[in-house]
Amino acid sequence: MTRLKVAVAQVAASVDDLDANFDKHLDYIARARAEGVELLVFPELSLTGYPSDAVEVDRLARHMNQDRIAELARAAEGLFVVAGHVEEAAAAQFYNTSVVVRDGKVVYWHRKLNLATYGELHEGRLFATGRHVQAFSVTGPWRGGLLICADAWNPALVTLTALHGATVLLVPTASARDAVSSEFSSVHGWHVVVEFYALVYGMPVIMANLVGAARSLRFWGGSRIVDPFGKPLAVAAHDEETLLLAELDYDEVRKARLQLPTVRDSNLALIEREVTRLQNLLGVPDLIRKA
Repeated sequence: MTRLKVAVAQVAASVDDLDANFDKHLDYIARARAEGVELLVFPELSLTGYPSDAVEVDRLARHMNQDRIAELARAAEGLFVVAGHVEEAAAAQFYNTSVVVRDGKVVYWHRKLNLATYGELHEGRLFATGRHVQAFSVTGPWRGGLLICADAWNPALVTLTALHGATVLLVPTASARDAVSSEFSSVHGWHVVVEFYALVYGMPVIMANLVGAARSLRFWGGSRIVDPFGKPLAVAAHDEETLLLAELDYDEVRKARLQLPTVRDSNLALIEREVTRLQNLLGVPDLIRKA
């Protein structure tokens, strides 16, 4: 049980054809099951596509208990499946959510925390912000941490995920070329970020990116699975749909964390003290502190 067969479904997703998106999920789940995959990760917003405005968010949003999520969970027999959608939650709040399903049940979900609102990206105008970071049990010693796209560009969120016991980090993304600026390379940046976190935390990283286009955005693919020493195990081609496969070994996680004990030495008490001190120095209102 120390080995875990994982896969990325690098796919395109259309805001105009939800049926086709869903059928694609069923197809890739079947393909992954035939390969003996135990954990399959789809990109950010894979079920609904990436909305460009509030009109599309309103049209795409579904509650967590929607029939399609239940059907996806039933299809995920014997393996964990991570898929993304526009979620409508209580009080008419809309979230960019990735859900984890298996054997007919929703076992975990994550609402995006770090909403990308810069360059060509306007998520902060479209979505409510998630509130929590946790981890979920996969199989044996494996625990999954789930961060969506720009969440992984906040080092504090990765640290918190590791401290919650994650031993594999799942990062569904919708990364597009030139979405930040013409000078900023999303392709190079993601390669660096994924390998850096894997190396520093002794934690394999599974990054699943979209392909195709949404209005002016061009998603580039390039999904990758990286071992706990920061070495790529599998890398997908750019701009094409594919099933990317790899096998993770928990003994390698143990070895990496013994050699570089970042999680052990994180000193949470120091971080908590300094965050509180910084809030006091900056005069952060109590209302914000408690949010």
